[in-house]
Amino acid sequence: MDDHSQPTPFFLRAILAIVWKDLRAEFRSLELVSSMLVFSLLVILIFNFALELDIKTRQSVTAGVLWATFAFAGTLGLNRSMSIEKDRGCMDGLLLAPVDRSAIYFGKFISNLAFMLLVEVFVLPIYSVLYNTNLFQPGLLLVILLGSIGYTAVGTLLAAMSVQTRTRDVLLPILLFPVAFSVLLAAVKASGGFLSNSELTDILLPINLLIAYDVIFIAVAFMVFDIVVEE
Repeated sequence: MDDHSQPTPFFLRAILAIVWKDLRAEFRSLELVSSMLVFSLLVILIFNFALELDIKTRQSVTAGVLWATFAFAGTLGLNRSMSIEKDRGCMDGLLLAPVDRSAIYFGKFISNLAFMLLVEVFVLPIYSVLYNTNLFQPGLLLVILLGSIGYTAVGTLLAAMSVQTRTRDVLLPILLFPVAFSVLLAAVKASGGFLSNSELTDILLPINLLIAYDVIFIAVAFMVFDIVVEE
């Protein structure tokens, strides 16, 4: 059905079924999460060695390095997630199932978000030790959650679009980074504010922007996902 008129319990069960399928398949192989984690650690180590000689500069760019790590790892995860679905024929099966196409989007969005958050759980303590920075602040963790939601929301939509092409590995970053730039910029500003102990009034604006971007991106993806997968 494409008219978004399915009963709510059926719609939610369809979403949960897709999420459960993705999580169960991933925890059997750990192919996606392991590649994201290894890539994240490599990025962190490269930046750590590059900024090792200048402690002051390293502290001032912590927020930027952190979100660069999340963005690169998240893009890799989004690409692999949709590529696996496409290569195994699972996406065609989902599209043929008698469920609303938006349920497919929300199922993939939630599972991709779970993978990204799982990687961040491992990255944060390692990053804290290497950069000698306390990242376990409630406000900063909230920013990471909001930023991850916005990035994954638009990334899931664009990954579904690019997976149909032969150059999907190259096309997704080209499409995603310009669109998600606003989310990353607000996340970096808010994260930097918490790490530098700025006034709460200075941090509220980027946090409010993050919330607005999350709502807008999810709403837009909900409305156009059906068109994207049909193409």
